[in-house]
Amino acid sequence: MPPFPEAAKSAVEDSQMRHNLRLATGTIRGKREAAVSELDDWPDLRQAGKAIKDRTLRHLDTYLTQLEEAVTAAGGTVHWAADAAEANGIVTGLVQATGESDVVKVKSMATQEIELNEALAQAGITAYETDLAELIVQLSDDLPSHILVPAIHRNRAEIREIFRDRMASWGVPAPEELSDDPRALAEAARVHLRERFLNTKVAISGANFAVADTGSMVVLESEGNGRMCLTLPQTLISVVGIEKIVPTWADLEVFLQLLPRSSTGERMNPYTSTWTGVTPGDGPQEFHVVLLDNGRTDVLADTVGRQALRCIRCSACLNTCPVYERTGGHAYGSVYPGPIGAILTPQLRGTASKTEASLPYASSLCGACYEVCPVAIDIPEVLVHLREEVASQPGHRAEKAAMGAAGWVFNGEHRLDTAQRAASAARSLVPRRMPG
Repeated sequence: MPPFPEAAKSAVEDSQMRHNLRLATGTIRGKREAAVSELDDWPDLRQAGKAIKDRTLRHLDTYLTQLEEAVTAAGGTVHWAADAAEANGIVTGLVQATGESDVVKVKSMATQEIELNEALAQAGITAYETDLAELIVQLSDDLPSHILVPAIHRNRAEIREIFRDRMASWGVPAPEELSDDPRALAEAARVHLRERFLNTKVAISGANFAVADTGSMVVLESEGNGRMCLTLPQTLISVVGIEKIVPTWADLEVFLQLLPRSSTGERMNPYTSTWTGVTPGDGPQEFHVVLLDNGRTDVLADTVGRQALRCIRCSACLNTCPVYERTGGHAYGSVYPGPIGAILTPQLRGTASKTEASLPYASSLCGACYEVCPVAIDIPEVLVHLREEVASQPGHRAEKAAMGAAGWVFNGEHRLDTAQRAASAARSLVPRRMPG
């Protein structure tokens, strides 16, 4: 992907995409505001979520060990992955051990981050996305553009054409006379996916939360497809970022209030699935958890940037961001778009490349993202912190020198007064019109 300014310039020229985004984000934003306004103690709930996350991150080593012990005691198996290559190798090996060549997947940001589908394909294993929006993205050979609604950049007429043209090559075809009515599109997806659910013996998921004291995994979704994946297959493999841990069920209760209101504007999530290890004769009989680092411990070491690990992937910051609404998610060049992606991706990947180095500047610093974040991540603060990091690299010395000079002037009352008087005296030398 090109740096953000280049990608954004191309994106804003797509008027249809801008229309789709404006309509979708505006609708979600309005629902969220209504749901949040119902709670008088929303600020207190928000601070509670922040405190739980901060406490967990401070003692992450302890909670990770506790989670491993609890999962193992419940009959599951825990694997540790330092990076994407190791995680992909573990998952590929586990699938190959079952003798299966097809897997169904629950929507998962972590598996997209490590490009698991591509790694499985190289090993001859086909991963079938079952989330409706992820299915649309997969069928169209596209990339996700939103954390909550990966196909937010598509309208229903485009989705109808994707279903009619591509469904047959992945399984049950779409009806010949398929309309763009949302109910008809949902029914086509339901019929297409049902065959997969009933015949696939291996499933791969992520997790919104992992409860340390019981070893339980928690997935929130709105369609029921995730629950089909989590209960029907014989083998379930969950790829979970190490920051997804909450210590107890009492802590989980806070986030089950914060997340639905912040993401879909609902009081309660339609489908909240929890599972703990394996139960003979009920659900998957083999359960694996792959705990993924992939740069997260480096983020944890940054005292300013570590607050990005509080993120519960609600997408509220995307829905309120004026930059995202005009450029869409693809311009960010990452599975994590929008304001949270602008601070998380450079920390996970580093800022050596032009693409990652451009992301901290993909913001107006208006602060709207911080105001809506359910766990109070100060995204503007982290953006400025990362800009400082980028500016300290070779190639940015002129900017660093200019900032140093400005700091020297602003830090002295007499120097600032002299500079202001000099600027006033030179005002007449400034042209009224730019040349040309």
